[in-house]
Formats: sequence, structure tokens, C-alpha cells
Amino acid sequence: MQKFDVVVIGSGPGGYVAAIRAAQLGFKTAIVEKDALGGVCLNVGCIPSKALITASHHWHRAHHDFKNMGFILKGLDLDFKKLLEWKNSVSGKMSSGVAQLLKGNQVTVIKGEATFKSATELTVGSETLVATNFIVATGSRPIEIPGFQFDEVDILSSTGALALDHVPKRVVAIGGGYIGLEISSYLRKFGSEVTVVEAQSTVLAGVVDPECAQVVARKLEKNGAKLLMNAKAKGQKKTKDGYDVTVEVNGKEEVLKADKIIVTVGRKPNGDQMNLKAAGIKVDDRGFVVVDAQRRTSQKHIFAIGDICGQPMLAHKASHEGVLVAEVIKGHNRVYDAKTVPAVVFTDPEIASAGLMESECRAKGFNDLLISKFPFAANGRAVSMQETEGFVKMIADKKTHILLGVHIVGPEASNLISEAALAIEMGARLEDVALTIHPHPTLGETMMEAAEATLGHAIHIIQKPLTNGKSAHP
Repeated sequence: MQKFDVVVIGSGPGGYVAAIRAAQLGFKTAIVEKDALGGVCLNVGCIPSKALITASHHWHRAHHDFKNMGFILKGLDLDFKKLLEWKNSVSGKMSSGVAQLLKGNQVTVIKGEATFKSATELTVGSETLVATNFIVATGSRPIEIPGFQFDEVDILSSTGALALDHVPKRVVAIGGGYIGLEISSYLRKFGSEVTVVEAQSTVLAGVVDPECAQVVARKLEKNGAKLLMNAKAKGQKKTKDGYDVTVEVNGKEEVLKADKIIVTVGRKPNGDQMNLKAAGIKVDDRGFVVVDAQRRTSQKHIFAIGDICGQPMLAHKASHEGVLVAEVIKGHNRVYDAKTVPAVVFTDPEIASAGLMESECRAKGFNDLLISKFPFAANGRAVSMQETEGFVKMIADKKTHILLGVHIVGPEASNLISEAALAIEMGARLEDVALTIHPHPTLGETMMEAAEATLGHAIHIIQKPLTNGKSAHP
């Protein structure tokens, strides 16, 4: 039997951060992991997917954009197995980095699958761990749908889709959410014939600003992907040359040919694992562990963070909670009170959001709004990069000019959104952003210019007068 002050279960971006912070605060800390350190994010999710997306972007640009710059490339070949090795090396470096951080902070790493024996005891194999506090950070897993059980060979979850050792000729991607579109985008750029099957009337429905989603959908189709909206996957049948996938589109059935089927219809929390009932931990009917503002479960000495305790199921939200919980255990007066959790979709172009969408503003009683957009086509840096699709959209309260939401679709949206998150978190007004001098020539200038546009006096676009709180751009 081993005794600790804090035992963390799961070493993803929530778990390992929580363990490091707990150790920094002087607690004798252990972390339990059944697979590779870093969890889903570092090994089969965030990091490897961005590696492949980045590689596909370079490949696509080499074939389509570089000619305009005077680059004449001949005999450019793709060694996909080498690419896979590189992708794995990226994940490996990140995972080994986590191991070094845990070791450097004197966190005990215990490999194996954890199961609660009681509210104070945990078993890992034949070992028993006793702790004053536990932090559950066991994450989520891909949702399966009837008739499409994962074999990770031909019928793939996101995990299998990121482990392909070749570029499949024909791909049917079921699900037009952010995971499905990220995978579809990278495979299409490498040459796969991609068909996206989405049950809603638009991709990324309810996930991002609708206007941002439209830009990405148009680019996907321009690049040769096929998007089937209002479509439901009904079943699949193995054939001599692949699979026949039956889908119902607007009430009519049709058959799609595929070599690989990717199912990305969402993720579900791992609340049905670890024998949480034995610890007296309450789980809701969706599988999420019920927590309060300090991320305490129904057992006050057991905390839950990350995907397992609710939306948004994002790595950076889990990391934030990891630090918070460690400090709560230390006695700090902290609660989860983030105004916004920024979100990014790594499609082409990227989408990034912070704060509220227009519909959410109105649902919260903000009916008098200032809304405008600044296009990347009017930004010198974007023009020089040959990446001019998209815009920065700002939403503010008309009475106070307080920024309520920022939605970006365009180059480096993932990097630009942090300024918006800070602005919203601190209660900034449009003037705070507009009057901040931004360096030129940069993509970051679009934030300043979008704020100016929303105030009605853009410099680098010709605006029509404000109408019903909205201003037009060319």
C-alpha cells in the first residue's frame, strides 16, 4: 500500500498539469496512466492531428500557391510512411517531455488501469493507493454509431484516422463537426476523394459562427471534397473493392463507395469507467461526473477535471482546471469562473472563437448589438502570404461597447484568438482594442481594424452606414 496527499488518475493535459501543480505546492503526488503519458491529446489527438494538418498544408501550397511566387517545383513526392514516422516523433517528444516534467517535479508515475475500491482507496493492478485527495482526469472516447463499430483498420475513429500508413483513395467521413472536418481537410489535401456526411443542414452546426462555417465549407468544396448535408449514415457493406456506405439524403437513399470509413460524431466522457460508484461519485445520465465550481465531486476530497466533467471538452480548459484544483486543495480561494474558453478548428482556413455568437448574445438579453467584420483580403500580411480568405468578426454591446464575441476565420486564427480571449476576460471595450497600436504588417492588425469597423470608422475598407447594429464591408 502506497500513501499520497494527491493521486491524479489520467495524464492528459488536465491530469499531468494538475499533478505538476500539486507537487509544486508541496504535496506528495502520484499520477496513474494506463497508456502513454500525455493522454489522448498528445498521443492520438491534438498534437498528431496538427502535425498532419500542417504537413498537408505545406504539401497543398507547394502544388498550388508557390508558382505565383516563382517557385518551380518538379518531382515532388510524398513518402507517407516517413510522414507517419515524423508525426509519431512529434508525439513522442511531447510525451517524453511530460515524463521529464513529472520526474523533475518528483511526481510518482504509476502505470496501469485505476479502479476505485472505496472513496479513499484506489487499486492499480495488484497495488493499492491511498490518498487524502483524488483528481479524476480520465477524459473521453469517440462515440460509435450502430452499424459502424470501430475496427481501426477500415472503420476508423479519429485515433485510427491519424494512424493511417497510406493515403486512402476514397474516404467517407461521417460527421461534419470539427474533428471530422480537420481530418477530411488533411486527407483531401493529400489526394483522397472525400465525402462528408452530416446530419445537420450545415457543417459545424452550433459549434462556430455560421458565417465562419460557410467560408470553410466553400473552401473544402473548392478543394474537391463533397459535402452531403441533411444526410444520415444508415449502414455499410464490405465489397470486393472496399465498402458500400448507404446514406439517406433528404429522405432518399444513395450508396457511397469507400476504402476507409471515418466516424467522428462526437466524444463521450469516460464516466462509466474506474468503478466511480464504489467511491460514491455521482455521474449524470450523459456520463459526466457532477462537479461544483471548485470541481469537487459529490465526495468533497475527490475532484474531476477535463472532458469527464462537462463541456467544453477542450484540452486547454482541462489544463486550466488542473491548476485550479491543485490550488483549491492547497486552500486557495479559487473557483472556475472563466468568461470564455476560446475554441479553434484547424481546418483551411482556420476558425477560432472567443465569447458569444450573435444568437447566444440575444439569448442572454443583449438585443442591441454592434457587429462588423474586417476581411483578411484587406490585410497586407495576408495578401503577401496568399491567404486572404475569411475575416475577423466582432460583436459588442451597443450601449457599453463591451466586447461580447470575436469570431475569426482565416490564416493563423488559432494564434490571433488569444488577444480576443484576454479582451473578453478583462471586460474590454471596442475602443481598448481599436486604440491599441498593433505592429505592421501583421495579421494581428485585423483585430484592431475589426474593432474600428465595429465602431463604424474602418480605415482600410469602405463601410456603408450602420444598419440595425450591423455594418457592411465590401
